[in-house]
Amino acid sequence: MKDNRKHAFCSWSGGKESALALHRARGSGIAVTRLVNMVTEDGSHSRTHGVEAALLSLQAKAIGIPLIQRKTTWDGYEEEFKSVLSGLYNEGISQGVFGDIDMEEHRAWVERVCSECAVRPSLPLWLAKRNDLLSEFMNSGFKAVIVAVDRNYLDDTWIGREIDSTFVNDLQSLGDSVDICGERGEYHSFVYDGPIFHSPIQFEKGGVRSAPGYYFLDIGAYSIKETR
Repeated sequence: MKDNRKHAFCSWSGGKESALALHRARGSGIAVTRLVNMVTEDGSHSRTHGVEAALLSLQAKAIGIPLIQRKTTWDGYEEEFKSVLSGLYNEGISQGVFGDIDMEEHRAWVERVCSECAVRPSLPLWLAKRNDLLSEFMNSGFKAVIVAVDRNYLDDTWIGREIDSTFVNDLQSLGDSVDICGERGEYHSFVYDGPIFHSPIQFEKGGVRSAPGYYFLDIGAYSIKETR
């Protein structure tokens, strides 16, 4: 078996933090050779962001890294995630990249689960300033759209907005009630272009879908735009 001990996986949501974490990890010399995403029991959508699983697969193709998607319930999430990590470890992949910023309970979970699977976690964004992360994301050439918001924090007018300076300024105007990076789950994004992509993803913005506690963006036809 080929020794992949210097290789890593990236915990992949399809959003801005996982994309920026992947970008930073690669820049530091980490060879990320798998993306890992947990999906709903029927395999149709991302378990955390509600994005179509097929759209995340297209992301992985545009990036050029194989995506592992595992079906799970919320109750079974940890065991299924550990099963994926154990499988990767058996392939020789013993490092994981995560996009957490500063939520201690998230880091504690990541470190415990990785430790139980003999995997070394890496958190490239840890304790970085929010404004610096968003500026780096935009200045690096990433492009992303808001695909979900928690109705306790934001209304449906935020759905479909692009992450740009106006978006950031508008969030800042809300004060401390909303984390500008959405670290508490205020909003979720879908990255469709940037320095980690070989080609951008072209898609159609559909309507706003309402669900208990959330608003989601329905995404229509999508494809990889072969422009570079």
